[in-house]
Amino acid sequence: MYTLLSGLYKYMFQKDEYCILILGLDNAGKTTFLEQSKTRFNKNYKGMSLSKITTTVGLNIGTVDVGKARLMFWDLGGQEELQSLWDKYYAECHGVIYVIDSTDEERLVESNPASRPCGDHRDLPLHHQGLGPQHPTSEGAHP
Repeated sequence: MYTLLSGLYKYMFQKDEYCILILGLDNAGKTTFLEQSKTRFNKNYKGMSLSKITTTVGLNIGTVDVGKARLMFWDLGGQEELQSLWDKYYAECHGVIYVIDSTDEERLVESNPASRPCGDHRDLPLHHQGLGPQHPTSEGAHP
């Protein structure tokens, strides 16, 4: 009886879970993008002060519920020495958000996601997210 009720409960209330990688060069705004997403979609989440965000060493994980889906974001560090680890996560994810700091003209060519192969996972959905002057941590941003 418990198995039947447990299965019914899961069917009625369980959300489909999707893992999304957040990639980009160091200081592109990946963690800021994650924090802003959590703040926007989680009503009870107060959010981290953007001034307290530091360089990601390793991985930050954030979860956002949207409708009947649960998005689990994996924010990976963008330092050159950490980029070699990115391909370890492709097989487990359902999509990639590639964040580009559009105000950093010197690194725009370097940050081109087309130059960063996804290995054998070229079928993954890829979204390019450019962050520029409208970005909350950029100079000249408006509240």
